[in-house]
Amino acid sequence: MITLTTDFGLTDIYVGEMKGVIFQINPHARIVDITHSIPPQDLFAAAFQIDAVYQYFPDRSIHIIVVDPGVGSQRRSIVCQTAKATFVCPDNGICTKIFEREELIRTIEITNLDFCLPQVSHTFHGRDIFAPVAAHISCGVSLTDLGPEISNITMLSIPQPEIAEDRIIGEIIWIDHFGNAITNVLVETLKSTSFYTNLTIQVAGMKIDRLSRFYNESDIGSTLALVNSSGNIEIAVNQGSASSTLNIKTGEKILFLKTPPPK
Repeated sequence: MITLTTDFGLTDIYVGEMKGVIFQINPHARIVDITHSIPPQDLFAAAFQIDAVYQYFPDRSIHIIVVDPGVGSQRRSIVCQTAKATFVCPDNGICTKIFEREELIRTIEITNLDFCLPQVSHTFHGRDIFAPVAAHISCGVSLTDLGPEISNITMLSIPQPEIAEDRIIGEIIWIDHFGNAITNVLVETLKSTSFYTNLTIQVAGMKIDRLSRFYNESDIGSTLALVNSSGNIEIAVNQGSASSTLNIKTGEKILFLKTPPPK
């Protein structure tokens, strides 16, 4: 199985070109579109999105990730292998979150152009390098045939929550299609630091005094916080958009304050 995650959108032909290349090499390939709506050049959004989704795919799936502001430059094209999956992508840190979750077995720099298209452009490595390489891997080509093994790959500096005795300072890392604001604070973090049951959340001038279990547990139009399906704390508006209502953007800080338990 081959998946595609890009910032290409679906208005242009780019995604179709990549699929055409894959089918030329492996007509029996199974291709799944994860998303093509990553904000343009947003490596952090791509890193969080692919980390949230790849674990639900079958073992040995091949994930092509193309969010590539450095295309055509000296940045390397790589294949990364973990125990669960193979990732074909630019060497720009896009897999950083995955390697926080599981061990990187090996990384190959793609240097053997026999497995790329005959003419490699300076602007579309998704079509000319990543798609054909993934297709060849799906046909059984060994990773060692693609190029040399390397160890010094690029990693992003992922924002981590700041944890103190009475507060946690997190950050909005993603605004989804519904306008929900996803934070980098995990429910496990709240539970491990005794913030889970007694807390006040402050974001964009709004105070929220509890975690809801689901959206409709609050009144329509009201702002709430809950644990989303990936385990992150999320700010939402029931049947509305937190992003629009609160004017929240990625990178904005969110404060979790520990409150005394009720007497």
